[in-house]
Amino acid sequence: MPDAVSGSAAPAATYSATQQVERKDQMNKDTFLKLLVAQMRYQDPANPADTNQMMAQTATFAQVEKLEEMAKFAATSLILQEHATAGAMVGRQVTYTDTTGASVTGVVSSVRLATGRSEAVAVVDGKDVQVGRITAVSLPTPSSGTSSSAAS
Repeated sequence: MPDAVSGSAAPAATYSATQQVERKDQMNKDTFLKLLVAQMRYQDPANPADTNQMMAQTATFAQVEKLEEMAKFAATSLILQEHATAGAMVGRQVTYTDTTGASVTGVVSSVRLATGRSEAVAVVDGKDVQVGRITAVSLPTPSSGTSSSAAS
């Protein structure tokens, strides 16, 4: 698609997402629980911890658990949405930017879904095309059996 300012085609962007990011420097609910147990175990019996503070920490622990559940649900929802979107492209006419920067149009015959290591790939007129390179999706026209480069 030509850039409105310069009239030249914009560079193609390729996006990929991972389902989960794990950082070893982040604390999780297990770390929080271990800290809470250690605090209770080593508290001074003559000067026990404030019950309000303990309740606040327990509530924080419950919030951390719920946030983790929500994050897992959101990741699952995203995967299901990506699968539905990819499946809906089969039989549709798509326009994508090839590796040379040219705009190519063709019909999607199948889609390979994304895995943890790779992006979803649409098979367009026999060629593998990363779904992130697709710029338009439409109903096929009667003469869309072959791919063609769009004129600039």
